[in-house]
Amino acid sequence: QVQLVESGGGLVQPGGSLKLSCAASRGIFSIYPMGWYRQAPGKQRELVATITTGGNTNYAASMKGRFTISRDNAKNTVYLQMNSLKPEDTAVYYCNAGRVQAGQRYDYWGQGTQVTVSS
Repeated sequence: QVQLVESGGGLVQPGGSLKLSCAASRGIFSIYPMGWYRQAPGKQRELVATITTGGNTNYAASMKGRFTISRDNAKNTVYLQMNSLKPEDTAVYYCNAGRVQAGQRYDYWGQGTQVTVSS
């Protein structure tokens, strides 16, 4: 069974920090690049950050310098450390595993975890 399970969301004040976790199935985690996406009400899902199996990272411009993606291969877990949070960061954050194989795109998604930045 392919499974991605997010945790760590919650309510935080502007300027605060939060760390999200995503536990993945071993077979997926060891092969697929991993990533975090988010979706706010009334908006489309957008990329936050990605990390390859080799540890190379990529960030959306608005998150670069504030967010850090990392992975722990022994625990089959990817993390998203979020600092200096702003109200506009409020969204449901989703864990993703995705890759192209034989010319086709394959994606797996977690159920999402809510992050709310408010006073």
